[in-house]
Amino acid sequence: MSTTDNAVVLYQTSDGSTSLAVHLEKETVWLTQKQMAELFGKTVPTINEHIKNVFKEGELVETAVIRNFRITAADGKTYDTSHYSLDVIISVGYRVKSQQGTSFRQWATRVLRDHVVKGYTINEQRFREQAEKLTEMRRTVELLARTLANQELVSETGKDVLRVISDYAYALDLLDRYDHGTLTIEETTRQALRVIDYDEAIGIVASMKGEFDGLFGIEKDQGFKSALGAIYQTFGGEELYPSVEEKGANLLYFVVKNHAFSDGNKRIAAALFIYFLGTNGVLYRPDGSKRLADNALVALTLLIAESRPDEKDTIVKVIVNLINRKND
Repeated sequence: MSTTDNAVVLYQTSDGSTSLAVHLEKETVWLTQKQMAELFGKTVPTINEHIKNVFKEGELVETAVIRNFRITAADGKTYDTSHYSLDVIISVGYRVKSQQGTSFRQWATRVLRDHVVKGYTINEQRFREQAEKLTEMRRTVELLARTLANQELVSETGKDVLRVISDYAYALDLLDRYDHGTLTIEETTRQALRVIDYDEAIGIVASMKGEFDGLFGIEKDQGFKSALGAIYQTFGGEELYPSVEEKGANLLYFVVKNHAFSDGNKRIAAALFIYFLGTNGVLYRPDGSKRLADNALVALTLLIAESRPDEKDTIVKVIVNLINRKND
């Protein structure tokens, strides 16, 4: 038996008279009608007739046991050819009363078991390698930030940015858990203590206008009101964003992305995000320090602005995990 990269193994009868290239996929093996004819010593029309009867009698569901694979014919061209799963092969072997059917089933069972074990081993090894790379990358980021800051190679503003980058070693871990489907929203405040409505929110925007000129804070459409309403949505009586942190993260995202103002969308989003967290008691740690550094807020706001729509869930989960109680 030899295994190739395209999941094809070689089956050979005990007397060496027949050799078949067998496809492995979907945890089963697959043969064409021609291969079954060779295996059982019958003609292709005979095999075809037995297969029709298998489906006609309802023994197997046709759509579940047939799959097309591209194979190269004698003329050198490739064709899509119907292959049949092990269930069909066993059934046909029983109908033609062939001892080769039993031998093939035993061989296929052994090959499939070995294939699963090998696949598990490879995946486990890849996971370990990825974990090691992530740890190495995290240490490198921390070292780079510490070295540049200690050697005074950057300005004070640069040091702030580097501290944010160093803090994001935790975010790298969060993103890694998301990539592996293990990032969850946890350690959050499950009930908003105070609802912010449109009038209150637009009042905050109005209070900021004195600091900025021109078109700042002038609404273009209903996008701002929509963003506020979105964080309090319910479905089937359940809130879509049940925690304060989830509401806050989505508020930041929606206000940035809705572009509801002629100017100042990112500044308004960041200010409202801070106000929302503050009024709901999650802006500060128990020791009085901010859960989210100023520069981290800037980085997240810019990240949202530059992100694609399909990245929303990732960004929101990262924001939540940066302001939840695990950061206390």
